[in-house]
Amino acid sequence: MEKWIQSSRDFILLGLLPQNHTCLLLLLLIISIFSVALLGNSAMIHLIRVDPKLHTPMYFLLSQLSLMDLMHISTTVPELAFNFLSGQKSITLRGCRVQSFFFLNIEGSEGLFLASIAYDHFVAICHPLHYPIRISKMMCLETIIGSWTLGSINSLSHTVYLLHIPYCHSRSINHFFWDVPAMLPLACMDTCVFEYMVFVSTSLFLLLPFLGITVSCGWVFFAVFHMCSKERKKKAFTTCSTHLTVVTFYYAPFVYTYLRPRSLRSPTEDKILAVFYTILTPMLNPIIYSLRNKEVLGAMTRVSGTFSSTKTLSFPLYSYFSP
Repeated sequence: MEKWIQSSRDFILLGLLPQNHTCLLLLLLIISIFSVALLGNSAMIHLIRVDPKLHTPMYFLLSQLSLMDLMHISTTVPELAFNFLSGQKSITLRGCRVQSFFFLNIEGSEGLFLASIAYDHFVAICHPLHYPIRISKMMCLETIIGSWTLGSINSLSHTVYLLHIPYCHSRSINHFFWDVPAMLPLACMDTCVFEYMVFVSTSLFLLLPFLGITVSCGWVFFAVFHMCSKERKKKAFTTCSTHLTVVTFYYAPFVYTYLRPRSLRSPTEDKILAVFYTILTPMLNPIIYSLRNKEVLGAMTRVSGTFSSTKTLSFPLYSYFSP
């Protein structure tokens, strides 16, 4: 009974930045990145929704990615900024439930979803004639529903387990959000079974998709190498290498953080790595995948009347590999 009462008390988030003037500048930088991510992802969702020329499977997938990125960055940065500016670092048990469920849900769902986007790129480059058959709207819908469903099941199971662990050590979480690796050292029971569950889910939702993306990118680079046109080869290589870079920013810190043994974990290192997949990646995704796309800029011109398309920006995948 005493353990249950203890587990019902609020937790303390120690945060990412100490309270000083230098870190205030870093916080302003993080808020600026947050604003860019909100603007970029919201713009993509709006453009894809209102412009009929963007009602294709590829942009349907990108709109869902933008939605995931919006939710992803919104689960961490507002709490981080509020705790720093107000000096109130406590988080209620209800807040823990909400933040844990949404963060783990988006983490798993986006891990699967990025693999689906990589498959979309693979088919567009290596099998362009088969694209309308392999990448249909129904397949995209099934992918989206499947990713959200599996992510929700995984998130719910971990959240329920974490909130029923008795925490009889310090209530201070050495992180800027309620994360699994930061919670396990606070438990006063053996968590070997749960750590095995984390290992399995990380492998299924992050490691295996990342390996699949790496293999597909290998095939893509092989196809690009055998292209005759130097211009198309350069554009395709730039698009795919940038895609792989952003994907690596998301998967690698996640996998490294969650698969390391507890004895090798460092709270400071975990917080720095978390910045990549919780703050930087949601900002980079709309820029890399969408906003440098000629069709998106054309949609901006049609919708707002204030943007003009330019030939110097990179073209979508279909213009590279059209038969």
